[in-house]
Amino acid sequence: MTAFDSFTLAWRTVKSNKLRAGITIAIIAFGIMALIGIITAIEAMNQSLKESFSSMGANSFSIRYKDTRARMGPNSDEVKKTKRGLKEKKSNLNKPLRLEEVERFKANYNFPGALVSIYRRGPGGQELRYEDRKTNPQILVWGGDENYLLVNGYTIQQGRNLNNLDVQSGRNVCLIGSNVATRLFGERPERSLDKIIKVGSTPYRVVGLLKSKGSSSMLRQDDVIVTSYTNVRRYANIGPTYFIGINVTDINVIPVATDEATSVFRAIRKLQPTEEVNFVIEKSDKFAEMFIGFLSSITGAASAIGLITLIGAAIGLMNIMLVAVNERTKEVGLIKAIGGKSKYVRQQFLFESMIISLLGAIFGIILGILVGNVFGIILDTGFVVPWTWVFIGIVICSVVGLAAGIYPAMKAAKLNPIVALRYE
Repeated sequence: MTAFDSFTLAWRTVKSNKLRAGITIAIIAFGIMALIGIITAIEAMNQSLKESFSSMGANSFSIRYKDTRARMGPNSDEVKKTKRGLKEKKSNLNKPLRLEEVERFKANYNFPGALVSIYRRGPGGQELRYEDRKTNPQILVWGGDENYLLVNGYTIQQGRNLNNLDVQSGRNVCLIGSNVATRLFGERPERSLDKIIKVGSTPYRVVGLLKSKGSSSMLRQDDVIVTSYTNVRRYANIGPTYFIGINVTDINVIPVATDEATSVFRAIRKLQPTEEVNFVIEKSDKFAEMFIGFLSSITGAASAIGLITLIGAAIGLMNIMLVAVNERTKEVGLIKAIGGKSKYVRQQFLFESMIISLLGAIFGIILGILVGNVFGIILDTGFVVPWTWVFIGIVICSVVGLAAGIYPAMKAAKLNPIVALRYE
């Protein structure tokens, strides 16, 4: 009797006990499906985030208002200590970036090859209209300048960019995202040029059509309308702060450029050398890293859930194998009586346990990938296969099958053939 004979006999035994083997396979498969399915969905989300944020300008960084945490109680002194030993005046807290500050920065920041943009977030959730057509109330209005598009990764498909006269006068001209153009002008979005559209009740003349950046469920970058930041000032109930965007020619000089920007803006904000900065400089991929880090914690939780399920499946598998030993005691006695060695009996029960476990892994991986890629379809990221976790899933199930089969196999191998043949 060879190892192949033991494997063949184990396979026949599994096929002959379809219900018992099927239930155990299903338990293992659901555990692996939960693990692989969640991991696949997270991979799709990661890919969507990376694609969305990579289009925001890899050579760019921004300066924004530092929204400090409110402080109450006995520690709310006029001056607080920071982690680096610097001080931050209470008068500097909650201090938005004012228009005169950002304009002064744009005039004084002279880093070689750098372009500076001033922009401001306008009202969100707007409904745009053209004649009898309208968009969904999800359009975001941004106010920028002539450098806004380059700093934020937009390109013009047709028409022109904003110019200095548009910014200085604050006149009602705009550029629209591709989704807006498609919604208002159908299959010929180029017809939008020089047309008058309405944002709420305010008319705007379209001077440019933006090329699609590939909107996703994470970022609706094509559901935008861009006008000048001087025009956006007319809207009520919008944030009081401005933003500064800086684009450099080489990604390798960003650390030097950010240091220079910090120095210039500290002087503009009138911060003393011993005072902490009250603004934040961040790269375009910061939010992507934050979201991906959050998804990583979900990955850990999913792994824990999958492993707990597999531990339960391993216990169930071991119990079934012990029952199989008791049911097939006479069979084991007969194998030993005709000259079969203990190692072949041990091999047969181990093969049975491994076959059941690996079948559960295969079905679970297939179902998990299919379920997880539902998110890939929603996020339009293509078909995602987490090969690393597929391999990990197979290894885990192999270990589960081996661990669950060792004790029953050893118990079967130690049976006395005479006692086993007489077993009722």
